[in-house]
Amino acid sequence: MSAVGFLAAPEPDAEAQRIFDDDVAELGYVMNVSRLWAYQPATVNHLFDLMGETHATEHLSFRQRGILVTASASTLGDAYCSLAWGTKLASRSDAETAAGILRGNDDRLTPEEQVMANWARKVARDPNHTTPADVQALRDAGYSDAQIFGMTAYIALRIAFSTVNDALGARPDSAFRSQAPEAVLDAVDYGRPIDE
Repeated sequence: MSAVGFLAAPEPDAEAQRIFDDDVAELGYVMNVSRLWAYQPATVNHLFDLMGETHATEHLSFRQRGILVTASASTLGDAYCSLAWGTKLASRSDAETAAGILRGNDDRLTPEEQVMANWARKVARDPNHTTPADVQALRDAGYSDAQIFGMTAYIALRIAFSTVNDALGARPDSAFRSQAPEAVLDAVDYGRPIDE
């Protein structure tokens, strides 16, 4: 029996097969996380619907989402989401910006984006140690309380997704070896190794 992470690969139902087909249409292969979430495809679909709702409601741009995910995923030590979103962010900006965020260096971001990345790291690292001053820094950067809530909910949902993937041993797809820019690959020196 084949495995996905630490579990045996489940037999995909129709909903899981739709996820697999979407992966193949978009990427040319089925992602390891999709194989893992074939245990509960409805759950991952609902999770991504919630993520979409949080960023759509507060109009988070693709770049903002990329900053939030790369900053929080790298803080968690999640190689999979760091590589996936580092690659996506590099394609929409540049590899050095994405690699910088993954390393915790936000010099290539605007001051407003730097505050956002800092918040994502604090939420991922220890949400019980955020302070009113941290929230005020976001306000001072121009974010409304509704946007701050939306960013925080988005980060938390991404952390939930990462936690399941990492805890159950999902390794980043081997395709990242050729798809991720060298700077992003070099920056992700943590988490589970890329699949063979």
